[in-house]
Order: sequence, then structure tokens, then C-alpha cells
Amino acid sequence: MDQPRARPHLGDDELVVLRLLAEGETVDVAARRLGVSERTVRRKARSACDKVGCETTIEAIVWAVRHELL
Repeated sequence: MDQPRARPHLGDDELVVLRLLAEGETVDVAARRLGVSERTVRRKARSACDKVGCETTIEAIVWAVRHELL
């Protein structure tokens, strides 16, 4: 019998980045709002994608919305 797959855990920082991007903020604006570099914002978005098995940030945002995380 197959075990149900555990839902990936996204960290608070990854969720904040996805939320800002979902709200239409650009990477540079999100970085300024969070007080981090643009590289950090991109890294957090990529990490979220990797954890949920998505290719794009948009797919990760949709995944998070569907799982009621955003």
C-alpha cells in the first residue's frame, strides 16, 4: 500500500517572498521591502520551487495558494 506523500514544508521566509511576488512586487522591490539582496529573494523563490517540485515561481505560487499557504 502506498504511503501518502508528506506535503513539503516551506519556510516563513520562502512564503513571504512568494506572497510579495504573488502580490505583483518585482524582485528588486521585494528585496528592498525585506531588507535583503535581490539574489536572496531569487534564492528563496528557487528554494520554494525546488521543495514543491515546480519549474517556475508562478507554479510555486499557485501550489502555495492551492494548499492555502498564501
